[in-house]
Amino acid sequence: MEYRQLGNDGPRIPVITFGAWPIGGGMGSVDEATAIATIRRALDLGITAIDTAEYYRTSETVIGRALVGRPRDAVFIATKVSAEPFTRVRIREALDNSLRALRTDYVDLYQLHRFPSNVPLEEAMAGLAEAKERGKARYVGVSNFTVDQLRTASALYPIQSLQPRLNIFDAAATRDLLPYCAQHGIGAIVHSPLAKGLLTGKYRPGDTFPPDDERSAFPRFQGETFARYLKAADQLQALARAKGVTLVQLAIAWTLAQPGVTSCIVGAKTPAQVEEHVGAADLRLSPEDVAQITSIGEVPGSERF
Repeated sequence: MEYRQLGNDGPRIPVITFGAWPIGGGMGSVDEATAIATIRRALDLGITAIDTAEYYRTSETVIGRALVGRPRDAVFIATKVSAEPFTRVRIREALDNSLRALRTDYVDLYQLHRFPSNVPLEEAMAGLAEAKERGKARYVGVSNFTVDQLRTASALYPIQSLQPRLNIFDAAATRDLLPYCAQHGIGAIVHSPLAKGLLTGKYRPGDTFPPDDERSAFPRFQGETFARYLKAADQLQALARAKGVTLVQLAIAWTLAQPGVTSCIVGAKTPAQVEEHVGAADLRLSPEDVAQITSIGEVPGSERF
């Protein structure tokens, strides 16, 4: 497993981070035994960074159980405060709740899940600063910020990392956020590399999702829009087969090939999925490969999720 440094002075973390949204049940139910086995398989294969959030249903509790018996310093744990308002008091309470669920006394990275909507940014950043000063977070970061929001936040308190969305169908971050992070020494731990499953090759036009799966409400997974994305995914899958890899591995490798990316958060529901993900870490794409893949990903009439 390749490791990259998180920002100018942060720790080295694996290029693949285990994403805990699926094992919390956000994309359909996962029984706890399978979830724990999936986390432990990821760790055994070198995916020693885990990303979660208070919003990710049961994930923090499941992670805490999965890590019992493992050395704490062998795992990089990142979580987020999700429920607003992002006041100092709310951030303090949320972090303490997360620590209890995770069965630890600190997290490696604590983040705002989004830009605060109902308190001043100064208040939210003061809450992150307090988390670090209390020794409850080694580093602090933000998620889903724009360049202007990131610039403003960084002026208030040092930001170690940003979590932007990045995948073949959502490449906007390559044009502004990733260059900004690289220029200012901010790590980029990107999320949604498989576009919520559009880049897995598992689905066909007309497929539907159960009500407990968030995708049942996303425009990208409905009707003609869904069909357009799946047509592009089929083209990408043909490229993957020509290279002797899966579409999933190609999609992860494309994400890791983007300048400025530190690590890629990939969710998994089973140990087998984790094993497939790991195979992407060794796949190297040429500049020509990256350009061709990017071109196919420019789906007309696309919808964000």
